[in-house]
Amino acid sequence: MVDLKGQYAGIKERVDASIQEVIDSAAFVNGPEVHAFQKELEDYLGIKHVIPCANGTDALQIALMGLGLKPGDEVITADFTFAATVEVIDLLQLTSVLVDVDPVNFNIDTEAIKKAITPKTKAIIPIHLYGMAANMNAIMDIANEHNLFVIEDNAQGIGATYTGRDGSKLKTGTMGHVGTTSFFPSKNLGCYGDGGAIFTNDDELAHTIRGIVNHGMYKRYHHDVVGVNSRLDSIQAAVLRAKLPKLDSYNDTRRNAARKYSEAFASIEKIITPFVCDSCDCHVFHQYTLRLKGTDRDALAAHLVEKGIPHGIYYPIPLHKQKAYQDTRYKEEDFPITNTLVKEVLSLPMHTELDDEQIDYITKTIIDFVN
Repeated sequence: MVDLKGQYAGIKERVDASIQEVIDSAAFVNGPEVHAFQKELEDYLGIKHVIPCANGTDALQIALMGLGLKPGDEVITADFTFAATVEVIDLLQLTSVLVDVDPVNFNIDTEAIKKAITPKTKAIIPIHLYGMAANMNAIMDIANEHNLFVIEDNAQGIGATYTGRDGSKLKTGTMGHVGTTSFFPSKNLGCYGDGGAIFTNDDELAHTIRGIVNHGMYKRYHHDVVGVNSRLDSIQAAVLRAKLPKLDSYNDTRRNAARKYSEAFASIEKIITPFVCDSCDCHVFHQYTLRLKGTDRDALAAHLVEKGIPHGIYYPIPLHKQKAYQDTRYKEEDFPITNTLVKEVLSLPMHTELDDEQIDYITKTIIDFVN
């Protein structure tokens, strides 16, 4: 699904030299590479504060901790996503409220958000799923009307650009009260281990979060808030510094591969290709995900394995049906889109090293099967 070895070959010299510098300096935790990466990512995103942390799940948890939510407060998020988003809500003894997604872009359904709001609702977590920007104009309108926090889960969408109503171009992760991301190796901006970050323009919130990531300390051995141990190590920061200047070109390469996939499938009625907005900048194709209509998705998946083609099913089980998150509050009729998508979606290889020969082989194999 990804070719990290091929990508590494293009940045090997800088990565190797940067890692060696970290080893030579022995500044393995919170060293100069971390501070430099933080500033460079702030500049790239156009945001005041980036707080690096240990992974994307921690980023979500710490963001929620920083907002001062209380046990029982309700947080609305999408049913069709990876479990980390809802996991952190429940770990903090908040109440997760799962809602359905949009049938076109697979992101959280804004009308479903409105219906789910109660007096206990305190926050919304939209996910920029597969790298496609969620409907942030509508989400922020809802949040402002009901005085709710918005935490953007940007683990799959870093580098995507969203156009505001005034025509301004904003990076995903920078429009809510706080944004989070993951630097897991397979992400569009990935390190060589675990890593994550939190973004905000709120000075007070940034100060709180900086304490939380470091055991609640602003001064050594003075614990002012309840915190955790979640820091991005210097070696991972060195890798991310090598990749960050290439992120836009990496994303352009993904968009180009996605365009070729979609062109190949354009005339195939049984295949629905990913939606893109007027400007493809709103989608960075962390995943290229098809919907298969009138064909056996699982049989096709098995066929791809036989033909040596990797694939992914993201996600095969809705969160509301997961054993850990089942709740009598949820009714199946509330999730018609999610319950359909889990039976139809199939993600194809998507990375910076895809070439035309690979794309041709993948698309022809799929077209031959569905026809």
